[in-house]
Amino acid sequence: MALKVGIDLVSVSTVAESLAGAHRDHYLERIYTEREVDDCRGPSGRVEPERLAARFAAKEATIKALPGAGEEVRLTQIQVVRDESGGVSLELDGRAAELFAGSGGTEIAVSLSHEAGFAVATVVIV
Repeated sequence: MALKVGIDLVSVSTVAESLAGAHRDHYLERIYTEREVDDCRGPSGRVEPERLAARFAAKEATIKALPGAGEEVRLTQIQVVRDESGGVSLELDGRAAELFAGSGGTEIAVSLSHEAGFAVATVVIV
């Protein structure tokens, strides 16, 4: 059984700055799916940068774990999905799905966390 692992660390303040900037909508559309943005809304309806940062880290970690992904994969082709119990998984589309299928991978797992101004994600492909 071969494993491929990717990990990424993101500063929450960097994401918060992007959300506060003049290009907020472009930033969100370029990196996140509508479902992810909706999933990152807190009780007030405000998009929480901690949650977005964790998803950004997951996308980057996935690219690191997928052989040959590099510039070929758009970040919106990697989607972090939260289930009713709060667990997360990845859904791949387009070139990301093609690379996963071509890698011989049968499973992909993700783990997210955020604490003290940073978000981290680990992706494992089996």
